[in-house]
Amino acid sequence: MPRIIGVDIPGNKKVEFALRYLYGIGPAIAKQIVTKLNIDPEIRAKDLTDEHIAAITVMLQNEIMVEGDLRRQIMADIRRLQQINCYRGIRHRRHLPVHGQRTKTNARTRKGKRATVGAIRDKTARRLAK
Repeated sequence: MPRIIGVDIPGNKKVEFALRYLYGIGPAIAKQIVTKLNIDPEIRAKDLTDEHIAAITVMLQNEIMVEGDLRRQIMADIRRLQQINCYRGIRHRRHLPVHGQRTKTNARTRKGKRATVGAIRDKTARRLAK
């Protein structure tokens, strides 16, 4: 299992697919890295030489924002939206969908588990709720 920028990538997968295990690298960027560094796309990640791993690491550190830096920037962007009280910032603060999705139904991933609102009329159900 090779280690790139502090992340273990699976050794049994082709390099192009193994690179996607890094946060911030998708199909297009993985393909771009492989072609730019002249790495054989058919080679498995466990068969990468130390020179290949070093070249990938240098490229990721200098040209592409990945892992911790990218996560920090995204969190800073969200914090900025919340501070300036824009619509998207308010949606983030309230844990609601940000990009205009409906909320009457669905949106359970963003909103969380359903919370019952209102009084429970049945006495046995009220005891169970406590």
